[in-house]
Amino acid sequence: MRHYSNGKLLLTGEYVVLDGATSLAVPTKFGQDLIVEPIKEPQLIWGSFTHTGECWFEASFDLPKLRLTSATFNSDKEGSAEFIAETLRDILQEAKRLNQEFLNTEHGFIVKTNLTFPQNWGLGSSSTLINNIATWANVNPFTLLWNAFSGSGYDIACAKHNTPILYKLKEKQPLVEEVNFKPSFSEELFFIHLNQKQNSREGIAHYKKHKEEAQQLIPELNDLTQEFLKAKTSKDLGKIIIEHERIISSITKQITVKERLFSDYFGEVKSLGAWGGDFVLATGNEDTISYFKQKGFDTVLSYKEMIL
Repeated sequence: MRHYSNGKLLLTGEYVVLDGATSLAVPTKFGQDLIVEPIKEPQLIWGSFTHTGECWFEASFDLPKLRLTSATFNSDKEGSAEFIAETLRDILQEAKRLNQEFLNTEHGFIVKTNLTFPQNWGLGSSSTLINNIATWANVNPFTLLWNAFSGSGYDIACAKHNTPILYKLKEKQPLVEEVNFKPSFSEELFFIHLNQKQNSREGIAHYKKHKEEAQQLIPELNDLTQEFLKAKTSKDLGKIIIEHERIISSITKQITVKERLFSDYFGEVKSLGAWGGDFVLATGNEDTISYFKQKGFDTVLSYKEMIL
């Protein structure tokens, strides 16, 4: 049995999506699958694979109690096999709590997950995993996310939808509206990976301090999201990006990515999701790729390459 979830990018409403702003999010052509095969032994044998097919994490659990029996982790990143295995067990146990039939069998399973993008791209290795486990366990993925972790849930919505969406939290309930966002100027839009380890908690901490101020700006940001959807040219979109970046910068007290890294760039640059080290969106032309590569940013994808 195979389950698949899309990766995600948040184009508008970063940070304020946590407090009820309407945000525009898009599913990516990259994602993660989860393949389940039954076995006779009462064990769950788990293997997680990178986009190049290397196994980066393995674990075994006894069923039905999900007792961890072994774990190995191959990575130069921070963390340990036990920590990752415990996080995985927490998700599985929460899924089990939501559906008591889940993993309550006499036999076991071999599970393999396969990412189709590099782990450091930040396209949603966790959200795609949670959505896949929720589908397998037949439970609500938003409930699983919020009971096991936190977050706005827009990434879960992208995992399930194959079109751009408007996403809003209303009284802790996700409202998702599929929208037609196919810019006629999409060949002038690019996604650049910053490849910088950034602590997004810093931005969130600043945001939380200035939450009241932020809430007053939500109507303005909602208007910008609607304008983003309606932009007719990349120049129009550039003006919207400038204004959106200015407002989020004023809330989080962080300087914009264009000011910080690309002040001499001829187009506009917008942070996506938590401001930091993942992808940014740039408006540009045939010179865009060479500009970013000269700056040392080698991962530049066109809109067509990235968005589903």
